[in-house]
Amino acid sequence: MDEKLGVNSLDQVVDKMVTAIDDSQGEVFEIAEAARQEHEAAEKDLKDIKEETVNIIQKVDDLREANRKARMNLMKVSQDLDDYSETDIKEAYEKAKDIQVELSLFEEKEKRMRQKRDELERRLKGIEETVERAENLVSQIKIMKDFLANDLQEFSSQMEGLKQKEQLGIKIIKAQEEERKRVAREIHDGPAQLLANVVFKVDYSQKLLDNDVGQAKEELQELKKLVRKSLQDVRKIIFDLRPMTLDDLGLIPTVRKYIEDFMEKTGLDIQIKVLAEEVDLKSSHEVVIYRIIQEALNNINQHAQAKRVDIKLELKHNLANVVIKDDGCGFNVDEVLENQVGKSSFGLLSMKERVELVQGSIKFESQRGKGTKITLKIPV
Repeated sequence: MDEKLGVNSLDQVVDKMVTAIDDSQGEVFEIAEAARQEHEAAEKDLKDIKEETVNIIQKVDDLREANRKARMNLMKVSQDLDDYSETDIKEAYEKAKDIQVELSLFEEKEKRMRQKRDELERRLKGIEETVERAENLVSQIKIMKDFLANDLQEFSSQMEGLKQKEQLGIKIIKAQEEERKRVAREIHDGPAQLLANVVFKVDYSQKLLDNDVGQAKEELQELKKLVRKSLQDVRKIIFDLRPMTLDDLGLIPTVRKYIEDFMEKTGLDIQIKVLAEEVDLKSSHEVVIYRIIQEALNNINQHAQAKRVDIKLELKHNLANVVIKDDGCGFNVDEVLENQVGKSSFGLLSMKERVELVQGSIKFESQRGKGTKITLKIPV
């Protein structure tokens, strides 16, 4: 009895902690979003100020040159007073004085603009630190939720696995951070928004129960739809992180199922040929092969204007070989790879980096109007 009571008490504590974390997560998302918007506005202001500062500096340089010439002219007039009329002397003096006054005004303006620019740069740096801290905090909140949601023993096992993977290097760490940011954005744009709406509708329905039961029922129906939509989004995020069928069924059934669903969704004609021996693939190899096929099909659907795709998946005792060929419009491989540095279009660099992490190689062959062929080789 005491043991049962203790478990229930722990469950209640965990539920409260999860609720508190969810609330905090929403606040962090709002802070990060506000900081990003402020960062964009500050960047625009800084750009305008820099342009204005450059113009003022150029004006100051021009005025200094004009002031030098005016002073030289005034000295010349002063030395040869007999050669100039009183009007000429007065004009030379007035011109030198006017230029000097204008120069003083613009030098002061330049000083203020430089100060304003420096202050805005410091402010921009502070905003960047706020955004970075908010994004890091989102990752930490996700880790906390995973800890509370999963079995402690499983978490300990995962931590042990993570320790063994620490030596994989900076590339993997960077990839993990990018994945966390992507998941954070997906949660913010999907389930987080829907759950915020759910809270609002729950409050509204509670108020309606006292006054209009019929309307309250309608609101509850809408609430049910929102919860289902949120559940779908969460399942999609989980599936994108790692299809559970890879662990349950293995690589080939998972790929076949994905292709069936993809054909039904897009209308593409996809033919797959599998040549497989009894090979015990590592989990990391399965994930890479699956992700490459997934990324390639998404690229074909979005960019290639293809009607048919042929996939050959060959698993030998020492090599995994995948060939993906489409009859689409094709593209210039060198041009796309060159333009893709720092970007995410087509995802060719992302595919290349995934393969390199498991010591594999990938080759892209394509010409405009002649389709595309992707060849993937991974030593197993």
